[in-house]
Amino acid sequence: MTSDLSDDLFGAELADKAKAIIARYPRSRSALLPMLHLVQSVEGYVSVDGIAFCADQLDLTTAEVSAVATFYTMYKRKPCGEHLVSVCTNTLCAALGGDDIYDRLRKHLGSNGKPLGHEETSGEPGEPGSITLEHAECLAACDLGPVLQVNYEFYDNQTPESALDLVKQLQAGKKPDPTRGAPLTDFRQVELQLAGFLDDRESDVDGPSAAPETLRGAKIAHEKGWTAPAMPDSVSFPALPEKK
Repeated sequence: MTSDLSDDLFGAELADKAKAIIARYPRSRSALLPMLHLVQSVEGYVSVDGIAFCADQLDLTTAEVSAVATFYTMYKRKPCGEHLVSVCTNTLCAALGGDDIYDRLRKHLGSNGKPLGHEETSGEPGEPGSITLEHAECLAACDLGPVLQVNYEFYDNQTPESALDLVKQLQAGKKPDPTRGAPLTDFRQVELQLAGFLDDRESDVDGPSAAPETLRGAKIAHEKGWTAPAMPDSVSFPALPEKK
């Protein structure tokens, strides 16, 4: 399979990174997910050229790559802003104010009286201060809701006012520290990290990931000496029904 992709975007340097990713896996096709993050770090989304690059490197068809790229919401079909802001609007966060946060940000980032839509961008995609907004399904931080993420870093216990202030700071070129996790960077840099290239940011993985609220149950169990029942030495599983 051959490709005539632009050397400016998908040249030798990116091909070397692709080879490094492929080398991590016993079968090259298993490298597709990090490869999609790699191409997303270049253009800020998974473009037609990005799909062709992955297919070319992994000896897959573009249809096979497209099927994966369109299944997972982390792979974007339109160029993202400098920052991706994800507001949890699943049940608990929504009840605690997530819907209000999302509505406030939509109105602030919109234009001409029209609120910004899901996965739409305020500003020129990729340029400083540009923001892509999305409503997200559960971000797995119900104990700290309502929450939002910027480039997948957590900002916990938000209100419409605090979320609006955060977005205004991002638009002004600032990078407020997340509640927990790595120091904030931009969307494309995060995509490169998700592909496995930390680029002198190895210390990012040492950032605090758990909050006191998350650990409270484990702490109480430890103080009271509570433990989970031990696993039995052997387990009998019911027989599978006979295929007809």
